Amino acid sequence: MKTETSYIGMWQTADGHIRQQLLPGGRYDEARGNRESAYTGRYEITGDYIYYWDDSGFEADGNFTDENTLHHGGYIFYRK
Repeated sequence: MKTETSYIGMWQTADGHIRQQLLPGGRYDEARGNRESAYTGRYEITGDYIYYWDDSGFEADGNFTDENTLHHGGYIFYRK
């Protein structure tokens, strides 16, 4: 059975341009290109669904299609 901790770790796009670290305790840190911590905030996972609350005020969501693939914001992220 998958739990929220099953998804903790680094996720990135195939080209490595966007890198999202899902941290223990429900926080994330997203880098884009050379810009570290471009987006930070909190997340919550329910089943295969992830919901984000960014510190800058926007909200987003995504779905884990398997244990190594995340669809979020029009991008596909892979577990690194």
